[in-house]
Amino acid sequence: MNTILRKSVLGIAGLAFTGGVFAGPVAAHAADTTANAKPVTATVQSDKLIPHGVQGNQSRIELNDEQTANVKAIIAATKKAGMDERAAVVSIATALQESKLENLGHLGDRNDHDSQGLFQQRPSSGWGTVEQITDPEYSTTAFLKGLKQVDGWQDMPLTKAAQTVQVSAYPDHYAQWEQQAADLVAEHWNK
Repeated sequence: MNTILRKSVLGIAGLAFTGGVFAGPVAAHAADTTANAKPVTATVQSDKLIPHGVQGNQSRIELNDEQTANVKAIIAATKKAGMDERAAVVSIATALQESKLENLGHLGDRNDHDSQGLFQQRPSSGWGTVEQITDPEYSTTAFLKGLKQVDGWQDMPLTKAAQTVQVSAYPDHYAQWEQQAADLVAEHWNK
């Protein structure tokens, strides 16, 4: 009787452990929230646009007409450079993080050094003149030129590819924009 009771208790404990292993991370993830995280309605689940899946909590913003025009300019420059949709996703996610897709001029004391434009590129770092880096086509082409020089960028998580080009103080922040960038590319690539 003692052996049967012991096996029953161990069996129940094993089921509880197994259930905890499988349900625990889901429950822990469900409880993990951040103040900036917004609900995301995923419309794109493509291996081509998001080959590594999204990393971490995803952010999303509503775009105005100027921001949408900048998305279209990034896509047009990507096509002109002969690069694919994944390059556009990396570019748009980078611009979302750097400027929220706004073509920013010099912001004075609120600015990071002399960073400007969609990608917050710096004239002092050799990205081009102020006039060039505040031109969406030029700044995208400059970013893509840097991306092309990253060996294996197509096989990297988005945030690593973007960081290798941008050299940001916050290298993991690009990841939060991957889903919205993929959704925007899916929406505008063939227009």
